Amino acid sequence: MNYWSLPANKPSFEHARLSTTYYSKSFYISSLMLPRERRWATFALYGFCRYADNLIDNPRRRSIEELRTEIESVLIELKIAYRTQESEHPILRPFILSAHRFGIPAEYPIELLKGVQMDLEKTRYETFDELYLFCYRVAGVVGLMMTHVLGYKDEAAFQYAEKLGVAMQLTNIIRDIKEDKEMGRIYLPLEELRQFGVKEQDILRENMSENLRQLLKFSTERAYQYYHEANPGIPMLANESQFAIYAASKIYRAILLKFERQDYNPFNGRMIVPKIKKFGILFREVLRTKRIIWQERLFGYSNVK
Repeated sequence: MNYWSLPANKPSFEHARLSTTYYSKSFYISSLMLPRERRWATFALYGFCRYADNLIDNPRRRSIEELRTEIESVLIELKIAYRTQESEHPILRPFILSAHRFGIPAEYPIELLKGVQMDLEKTRYETFDELYLFCYRVAGVVGLMMTHVLGYKDEAAFQYAEKLGVAMQLTNIIRDIKEDKEMGRIYLPLEELRQFGVKEQDILRENMSENLRQLLKFSTERAYQYYHEANPGIPMLANESQFAIYAASKIYRAILLKFERQDYNPFNGRMIVPKIKKFGILFREVLRTKRIIWQERLFGYSNVK
């Protein structure tokens, strides 16, 4: 019997699956097309990442100190789980079993929790280097963990996975400017605000000036550049997994395209990619994957880790 379907493990893995379908239907659908073991590990990884994010994104009625304690308790349990390879925590149980199976280093989920803690304590970033560290912790390491789960042919895939994770987080920052400012957060580097002649109050008061438009155009172009730099890493993944990352990359870039069509105005409504377009992208990438697998079987194959 597979480890995710053992009676002691099945409830927690099922919870991870339900969490995935609740919070990200398109991601859930793409995951269903992965080989079974990678699919359940993907649910486990998503469940852990979503749980970590929700500690801050859904803070309930807890004080900053109580949230800090909660993050610390998860961190302690995570470290123990890595040492013992088990946990009774309903979120960490499927994650730690999958992390052990696919060789995910403990440093990655630890960095993720450090990123969550940064988000609790910081509402401004002075430079892009500071922002990059946050993006790496909350998204770059997710790409690194997913690379272990999806399988790879070349170790170089990891450096590209980090870039793709950062690209996606930069896209989230652009997409969520309005929602974030309503919570008192501005992720755009203050150094760049000054460079473009933008004041914090311009964002907080939704003053869509030409200076702000140029800053957001600059931010969008930078995100595109990270996608471009990440692209060479996708063919380094296991053939049967490539479609999921090609699709995710294209769906996120479609958010930026929609933002451009809004003339870089984040206050005109949230940029949402229609479901029909998401599924269209996913369908095309599944066909591409099937073609690659067919060619590999016909002409030979590469070793996948």
